[in-house]
Order: sequence, then C-alpha cells, then structure tokens
Amino acid sequence: MAGRTITVTGAGGFVGRRLVDRLLASGDIAAIRAVDAHLPEYSDPRVHPIAGDLTDPGVRGAATAGGVDVLYHLAAVPGGAAEGNYELSRAVNVDATLALFESAAARSQRPRIVYTSTIAVFGADLPARVDDATPLAPGMTYGAHKLMMEIALADLHRRGMVDAVTLRLPGILARPMGPSGMKSAFMSELFHHLAAHRPFVVPVSPGGTIWAMSVDRCAANLDYAGSFDGHAMPAGRAVTLPALRIRLDELVAAVADWAGADTDLISYAPDAPLEAMFAANPPLETAAADRAGFKHDGDVATLVAAAFAALGIERETLKDGLFTNS
Repeated sequence: MAGRTITVTGAGGFVGRRLVDRLLASGDIAAIRAVDAHLPEYSDPRVHPIAGDLTDPGVRGAATAGGVDVLYHLAAVPGGAAEGNYELSRAVNVDATLALFESAAARSQRPRIVYTSTIAVFGADLPARVDDATPLAPGMTYGAHKLMMEIALADLHRRGMVDAVTLRLPGILARPMGPSGMKSAFMSELFHHLAAHRPFVVPVSPGGTIWAMSVDRCAANLDYAGSFDGHAMPAGRAVTLPALRIRLDELVAAVADWAGADTDLISYAPDAPLEAMFAANPPLETAAADRAGFKHDGDVATLVAAAFAALGIERETLKDGLFTNS
C-alpha cells in the first residue's frame, strides 16, 4: 500500500482531531493510528482507532506495531492538571512518553517523531524579549516534564534512533467549552461568552499579553513538521513556533467585533500569579522556526476568524440569534 503510516496520540483531543482531518486530506496516507482514551467515529478506512491510555504497554505496542513513518505525540496531562497531580504527570508526560519514543525507535527505521512541547518551558520570569537563546526555566511541573522529554528526544536523535522535531506550542485558540485542565482556558472561554453575548470576567488585566495561534494554523504547522527537511532544525531539535503577541483587550475587541457583541460584556479581575504565568509574554522572536518554514496566523483578525470557524460558529448563526453554547 502506498503512502505513509502515521500514529497520532491525543487524536481525540482539540488539536489532534484537526490534525487527523488535515492528514487525511493530504492524499499520501496509507494508515493513521489514532490513539486516545476517547475517540470520535471515523468513516475513513485509513484510520485505525486505538482506544486506551498510553500508560498501558499494550496501547503503546499497538501504536507502534510494525513501525511507523511519523509519530505525532500530542497526548499529555495538561498544565493545571499536571501541577495538581505530580504522579499522573510523571506517569503520562514522562514515563509513558519516553517509552513510546523508544518503542517507535525500536520498531521503525529512524521514524520522524513530532513532539508537541510548550512555551511553559520558559517559565514565568521572562526577559524583555524571548528568542532562541532565552534560557529555559519552567515554573510548573507541566513545563518541567515537557522539557525533560525535549532533552530525551534530542538524545535519541543524536544517537540516530529517530528523526526528532519538537515544537513548543503557544496558546491555541479557541478550545471547545468545557473542562480542559488548563489554567489558560480563559483565552478560549471569552470566545464562547462573547459569541453567546454573555458576560465574562477575564482573570488577567486588559494590558496582559499572550502568545497565540489558531488551531488550524497549529495543525498546519504539525502537518508540515511531519514531512519537511529536518536539516533546517537547530541542533537541539526544538523550536518555539511563531505566534502572534496579543494584548487581552485587543483580543476582546477582535472577538467582540466578529461576534457582533458589546465589549462591555467583558470585565477584568486580574489574578497576579496567573497573569505572571500566562499573560505577561514579551515580544517573541522565533528565527529558527521561521527559517525552518513554520508560520503564525498573520494578524489578530485572521486568527479570530479561524478560531470561530474551527468551533463551527458562523456569523450568520450569531446574527440570527441561534448560538447558545456557553
């Protein structure tokens, strides 16, 4: 059978679903092993669901059986949940992750492994500008465990066992409404509240700044990472993805404009520790990622429109007063 064999962990998640859809549309896929505890139904026969937890050796074995061309590892215990449960984060984000990398390496001929890391590896005490030379000093368990796996994956690459590409993701917008285990969920929640024309209290100041990207742009960067010339990567095999730096009041204005909502629905009640961790991002330079060919959304209006499109929310629906999800 022609085409690539690909494994996507976290395939049932926010980014994973968009990535699987995009890969299926690319036309050079023989099979996608979609791994997650909860998966949607797939009509495409190229998708082979593997329902389960990566802490289970049997699930890891099924995910890598017979070898893979590309492994996209998106599954993780996210920020707030990892901080609240160290043992679970260790089991999933470190032990199962490293075991999965090693399983792919043992069963494949130097597979491309695309690993989603996080801007949390920089920590909260950021300098006036962040670039490729900025020291990594994670301030939470999630960032610490992600950094550990960045290093482990780079070492597997150095040993010739895998072809590694680590991408540090910014805030990805806009996630579906509901529990996510992420302390940064407020960035997505304001989309849902303004779409429904309901009040929302933003837990950071209007002048707080975030690094953000739409989910479709994120999926496009991941897709690209699976097949581009890896020689463009730096020696550490990790890059911070290009992202838009956006003030919260600027994001609110753009979302409200798209949704036809009043910005007076939004109020601010800054939580200083949360703002320091998630909304105090300085100017960002991503020269290594830029050279490698990764992209951001271009501007805030484009990001907002793409985020609403990914949520399946159309302007006409809002205009007709039909949208009630909050």
